[in-house]
This record gives sequence, structure tokens and C-alpha cells, in this order.
Amino acid sequence: MIRHLEYTRGRLKQTSERIRALIYPETRPADEILVSPRVDRISWEEAQGLEYRPARLGEAFGPLWATYWFRVRATVPEAWAGGRVDLLWVSHSEAALWVDGQVLQGLNTGGAGERPDAVLIERAEPGAELAFQVELACNGMFGRQRGTYESLPAPVLDRCDIALFDPEAWRLYFDFETLRALEAADGLDDSFRGLLRSELNRFCNEWVEEDRETWDAARDILGALYEHGNASRVHEVAAIGHAHLDTAWLWPLAESYRKAVRTFSSQTHYMGAYPEYRFACSQPQQLAWIEERNPDLWRRIEEKVAAGQFVPVGATWVEPDCNIPSGESLVRQFLHGQRYWESRFGRRCREFWSPDAFGYTGQLPQLMREAGVTRFLTQKLSWNRFTSPEHHTFTWQGIDGSEVLAHFPPANTYSSDASVSQLVATARDYKDHDHSGTSLLVFGHGDGGGGPTKEMLETLLRARDLQGLPRTRMRTSDELFEALEAEEGERPVVVGELYFEYHRGTYTTQGRTKRLNRRCEAALHDAEFLAATGEGEYPRAELDRLWKLLLLNQFHDILPGSSIGLVYEDAERQLEEVLRGAEAICARVLGEPGGVPVNTVGVPRREVARSTDGELRFVEAPSYGYGRVVVPPDTVRADGLVLENAHLRAELAADGTVVSLVDKASGRETLASPGNRLELYDDRPVAFDAWDVDPFHLEMRRDCAPAESHEVVIASPLRAEIAFDRPVGERSRMRQVVRLDADSRRLEFHATVDWHETHRLLKACFPIAVRGLTATYEMPFGYAERPTHYSTSYDRARYEVPGHRWADVSEHGFGAAVLTDSKYGYSCYGSELRISLLRAPKSPDPGADMGRHELAYALLPHAGGWREAGVVGEALRFNVPLRWTAAARGGALAEVDDPNLVLDTLKRAEDSAALVLRLYEAHGARGTARVRLGLPFEFARLANALEDDGEPLEREHDAIVVPYRPHQVVTLKVV
Repeated sequence: MIRHLEYTRGRLKQTSERIRALIYPETRPADEILVSPRVDRISWEEAQGLEYRPARLGEAFGPLWATYWFRVRATVPEAWAGGRVDLLWVSHSEAALWVDGQVLQGLNTGGAGERPDAVLIERAEPGAELAFQVELACNGMFGRQRGTYESLPAPVLDRCDIALFDPEAWRLYFDFETLRALEAADGLDDSFRGLLRSELNRFCNEWVEEDRETWDAARDILGALYEHGNASRVHEVAAIGHAHLDTAWLWPLAESYRKAVRTFSSQTHYMGAYPEYRFACSQPQQLAWIEERNPDLWRRIEEKVAAGQFVPVGATWVEPDCNIPSGESLVRQFLHGQRYWESRFGRRCREFWSPDAFGYTGQLPQLMREAGVTRFLTQKLSWNRFTSPEHHTFTWQGIDGSEVLAHFPPANTYSSDASVSQLVATARDYKDHDHSGTSLLVFGHGDGGGGPTKEMLETLLRARDLQGLPRTRMRTSDELFEALEAEEGERPVVVGELYFEYHRGTYTTQGRTKRLNRRCEAALHDAEFLAATGEGEYPRAELDRLWKLLLLNQFHDILPGSSIGLVYEDAERQLEEVLRGAEAICARVLGEPGGVPVNTVGVPRREVARSTDGELRFVEAPSYGYGRVVVPPDTVRADGLVLENAHLRAELAADGTVVSLVDKASGRETLASPGNRLELYDDRPVAFDAWDVDPFHLEMRRDCAPAESHEVVIASPLRAEIAFDRPVGERSRMRQVVRLDADSRRLEFHATVDWHETHRLLKACFPIAVRGLTATYEMPFGYAERPTHYSTSYDRARYEVPGHRWADVSEHGFGAAVLTDSKYGYSCYGSELRISLLRAPKSPDPGADMGRHELAYALLPHAGGWREAGVVGEALRFNVPLRWTAAARGGALAEVDDPNLVLDTLKRAEDSAALVLRLYEAHGARGTARVRLGLPFEFARLANALEDDGEPLEREHDAIVVPYRPHQVVTLKVV
């Protein structure tokens, strides 16, 4: 024997390929292939009524998103009697195999997620006639995109054969190939590597493919190698199959349903052949589609759930974005997700499964615990660009102190191919060997769905206990976390938000969808409050439908703005439907419009509002109550470009900036230099166009051209407005109205933008005359403090951050907040506080953000800190306009006597007529509040986010006594 590493490894690879070629020793073309005309996404039943014509190999099909149905007939040769017969299909597209009206399996060829074969019959009769159909989708796993996500040419039918399957060759191939890959893997003990190479080479000498009598002896060589098990202490891997199926992304929602059909039919089919196999399904919305539209596949899923193989995980309705939805929306994700799992399968999930969202708010651990969830899984932070997460297994502590067990799979993917190299890397790269000996491998084709292949399952079966590999078992998510919980080592603790150092453009892209999302959240909030406290039947079913439609569109590739244009056509249409439905509920409850203002938020109001007759009125209204029109305490004056009321004096410039804004009570100038400076940035990410705002954009700032004209629009005692018309960039225009109302403490900016830029980012800048080392940003049910400097890598990574309705920078004694009605991207460097208004990416949606936008923001100077200034309440008032009715009712229906505790939501319980109140502590304080109701009630108790009953609460007359701790989310159930 002449030893030569490259020659030997080349020989081993060649031998592996020779064995693989024997898996299908004989193939035969189909007898007849017929194809339908081009159709839309229709059911199998509808496809039976189509006219079919002969199809030919090499024929191309299209266009993108079209569908064709094929009818295929084939005859089993006599010599194949008793053997398994498979379909071999190549169309360079996604497809599904149907037999007798039942979808058996997905097919995918020519790109990512290869799945070109499917079992037609396990034991063939000689001369048997096979008849089946294939539903061809004219798209690849990732649609068909140019650039980063280029997928496939037009689908072409290149193969439609039946094939005789050789189970002996199949087993021998994986026996050999797994060991061959192990011999070439990094980090293997050299002694065992040498033995593997020598014995595999001996296999090549002994095995003769044409002589089956040599196969047993050759297999014995491999069997002896598999006898080399692991040591007593070795890293253990729990492997769970998954098809990270984005509910929409590079394909529309309608295709997501078909992807779910293809994925779940494939995986339930594999479970019969692989009883050890466990598959995690994380989004109830996708199963709800199957339940509604494909009862046969739903029945198979139910059977596999009962068998413990099809494993519900995740607890939320979809895998949502975790930066942009409101706190109440995140609660509803858990509420509807857990209710679905429990109603269909009799169980609640114990983990929040979110492998692909773009960052995680610091309130999530508390919301998880409130929903019965104690475990958290993601891998997304492995993508960080400035700092790498220090741990794979740790305790994540929320801002209130709630804790969950967090695990980041060390393979750094939710779509592992379960290869030997990834198994080796999983154990090698695990960061917590000092306190933990177990990790998770999530395997299967993902993003576009599909899930594991039989090849992946075969590799894992051979990795159960093999020297050089971690000890690997296919396990459920519960089994993995139970093993982690049982470990005795001291687990590290990570506190607060898990900021994602990437994809910062998702706070801003697709601004119309984000604006609609916030309007829908507010409209559903109002509809629930009014319906819960008004007369008539509570529209529970309609609210349930509308909420689920909103939650669907908060999926982590829809709301962030990272999908194709078709997705946003659907999203805007569906969100408009949510808005109309919620507004219809409000209108039914309020009845005829009239002169009585209705306040639907949990803070009292004294402000200017436009009534239903179009006139401006000064009104006051209590928290969650009915108010009245009153005489204003002061007026507003416009003198040229100066606007002034009792609290503020604003001096504007002809170019549209604010030269000065004086807080009259303190005498402080708010601005260090002109504010409302509109800035354009060159915005060309090196990758992920819709997702990213790269750091070098900060080097490419230029001010927008000054306003070309201005005019006084309103000059009344209650409201003064000056409108500025200006060009923005090369092809866009903005009309911005600067507004100051009587008795208002905020200066408002209302803009209409006709936006037609390319790779530009528009921001509004306010240089605040303070020095603060941190800025504060609203997040769901709380706030986050982030640095205003770039001292460390951690600080520099936060050059663009998410926020909700307000952001504030202050020093002791004074500060200022910006309020927004629909924006989520902010930045603050030094004292310059900026709002990201609009982007113009071109991939994956070339038309992203093009066209008309309406947006508003405000500047709120304040003495003292943001807490004392009531910034939370002011942002609420700015976002939620008063409503009007003709039916007067007395006073507040619900109010809290403590400004630290915000009454956010008032609704009926999901399963009873009880009232549910959700409050959150907004300032980081501790105390005892009293919640007063203007409705008769018998008793009140605590509840969790799922509305399970908790401890009874003390009552003082018409008030409920509510103790609270910093950052706590409190749910009350009132009967």
C-alpha cells in the first residue's frame, strides 16, 4: 500500500458516489404525462375538472407564481415485482405529489432544499398501473429574485421517471458516507482518523459493486467501525427537525399555505419510516390554514402529534417581529398561540421559539412567564456584527427581574443539514461546556420551508454514539430544555434587551405598513374598550378574527419590511380590513356622532380637537371616559414665523427649521442649534438592502434643500399652523405643517411626502441643549436606555435603535422628547436626537416605500426628567385622537390614581363576561395604586396573560388595590 492522503480521500469519495448511484439501479420514463392549462392556486378537486394536453420533457412553464397540474401514468415492469417504486421528478421548481386526492409529499428540485424523489408504492405488483398527479408551482424555494436571492430560471420539466429502489444500497451508502465524512472532519483524534482511513480503504478493496456476495463482508468492516462509541463524558446533541417556514417573505401569503402543505405532508410521511424522528412546528397560523382547507392532511398531523413526533412549539400565533409590535400585540401573540395549541392538542407550549426575529425587547421574559413560557430559543444574535454573544445557554432576565432559560443552538442556524461537519462544529463551538453538556441542533431546509430530508435522518441515526461525534439523539424541545434545567452548573445571567447588531433598516422600511400597524393596534384597543363598557353584545368572534389578521401581519418578515411587493399588497389590504372592522365596532357602540368627546386612553386630556362638525374645540376628558367642551385656559398666537402659547415660544425659519423653542416655565432654550433639520443619507447596504442601515451611512449626510415657500394655514385662538413646501432629494416633495395648539406643551410636525428616491434615508434631527450619556426609548410595555456615545463596540453597535412612540434625551433638570405617530427607528449621538422617517431600498421589493406617505412627529421640551414630565401620557395623547358621540355618559369608566401605572388595555375576557384590564409600570417604580371603575363590579383578582385566575385583590369602595413592582405588567380580571 502506497500511502497518500489526497489519493485515498479521493478514492473514498469516488466509492461513496458509486454506492449512491446504485440506490436506483433501474428507472423507466412515465407512460403518459399530461398537463393542464396555466391556473391559479386551486384545490385538487378543482384541478379534476381541467382539460389536459400532452406534456413533453424539456418544456418550460411560467410565469412566476403560476400553477400547472400534471396527470401521470406509468406501468411497473414485471422484473420490479415486490420492490419499492419511487417517483423521480425534476422541474426546477416547487411541486407536490398527489395520489387519489391526498397530498403525499412535497417535491423540490433545481435549487435550495432538494427533494426530488417520493415513494409511489412500497411493494409493487408486476405490471401494476400507477396513476398520480403533480401540482407544479412556478417558483423556487425562494421565489425567483435577482441579486442576493437569485433562485431559479423558469421551471422546466426535465424528468418524470419511476425508479426501482434498492434498500441495501441505500443503507450501505449512508453507513459508508457518514464514516467517510467523519474521517475528513476537523478535530478528530488522529489515532481514530487513521483507523477510519485504513478500514474505509480496505472496504474499497473488498467491496465489488457487481458482486453482491462481497457486500456482507464489506458491511462488516463498517459495522466494526461503528462499534467505536464515545467516552463516558461527551457533549450531547438533541436534534429536532424543523422547517423554518416564513409565513411570507419572497413569496405571498397564498403561496405560504401551499408551502405548508408541501412541508407538512413530507414530514408526516417520513415519520412512518423513522419512528425516532421529531419535527417542531412553531406557528399555529400555518396549521390553522391546514385545518381549514385540507382535512386529510390535518388528520395525519393530529395522529403524529398524538404519537409525539409532530411537536408543537413556540407559543405565539406566528413568529412575530419583537421590536415593532406593541406590548399588547405581543401579549395577544402568546394568548392566541397558546389557546390554539391547547384547544387542538390539549397542551400549552413552554418555549418561545423565535429563531429569526431581529432583536428581542427586554420585556419579553416577563411576557413569556405571564403566558406560561419559561424557555427561549433563538440563533439570530449569532449574526451580530460588532460583538458576539458570550453564551449559548444562559438565564435571560427581563427588566422586571423575570427569568427564562435561554438557549442559542451553537450551529448558529435553524436550517442545519445535519451533516457530520455540523455535528462536529456544534460540540466544538459550544460556549458553555463549563456548566452545560447539552445543546440543540435544529435541522432541515428552512426559510422557504421543506424541512428535513431522509438523508439527514439517516446521518443522525448513525451519530447516536460514534467516536468523534457528539452523542446525538432526536429529541423534542421539552426534552432538550429539561436536560438543560437538570444541569447543576452555575448558569450565567444576561439582563435586559437582546439587541440585534444587524438589520437596523427594518425599523423603518415599508413605512405605510408600519403606520397601518400602529393605527390598527389603536383601533382594536378602542373597539375593545368601547364594546366592553358599552351596551349590546360583545363582538368576540369579530374581534378574534381582526386580531388574528393583525397578528399575522406582524410576522418577522412582513412588519419589518423585508418581503417582496406582493406581500405588502396583501398586508396593506388586510390591515385596512382590520382598521375598517375595528372602526365599525367603535361606530356601532358610540352611535350618532355628536358633541361629546370620548377619551379611549388611560390618561386624562385637556387639548384642542376637531369635532364632528369640523370645528376646533377645547375639550377635557377623564381617563377612559366621556368629557366635555370647555373654555380654553389660554390661546395660541402666530406672528410671522413665531408661534406662542402659555407654555412654548417657537421661532421658525423660512427654510422650515425651528430656530428656537423656549420652555417658558423653566426659561430654557430646548435647541442647541436649529431643529427639525431634514437630512438625507446615502443608504446603500453592502447586503440585505431592505434590512440594513450600514454604519457608513453616517459619513454620507447632507441637509435637504430648504423650503421653497411657506404660508399660514390656520391662525385661530385654538390652533396656529404654518405650512412649508419643499423638495426632498432628487425626485421627492414634502409639505410639512408645523402646529402649536392652545395650552399644548408640544410642537407638532405633520407631513405629507411624495417619495421617489433611490437608496436614500430621510431623517429629522433635533439637537437638544442638554448633555446626557444615555437616551431613553419607549419599548413594548416599558423603556430602554441606550448610550449616546461610541466608546465601546457595544456602544458603537447601537448607532440605530428601535423605539415606539417616544424617545428622550435629558440632563438633570431639563430635557426633551420626540414623539412619533408611526415611526420606529431612532438614533442619538451626543445630544442630537434623530427620527428615521423613510428609506428607499430596491430589494427584495423594488417599489418599497415609493409614493405617498403621511407622518407626524412632535418635540416636547420639559423641566425635570421624562417621568415627571409625563412623556408616556403625552405620547399616548399624540397617537390616539379623541372620539365623539352624541350620547353623554358621566366621567371616567376606568382610571388609576398613580402616574407610574398605565392602564393600557380594557377588554372582555376570552371565555367569560369578566372585564380584563392590563396595566404596566412605566417608570421603574414600586408602590400601590388604586384602579377605580365607573362600572359596578363584585370582585377582582389577578390573572396572567392567558387570563388564568390568580389571587384575589383587595377592594376599597369602587377601587381595586393593586401593588406593583418596577416594570411589572399587571393583568386584572374583574367580575
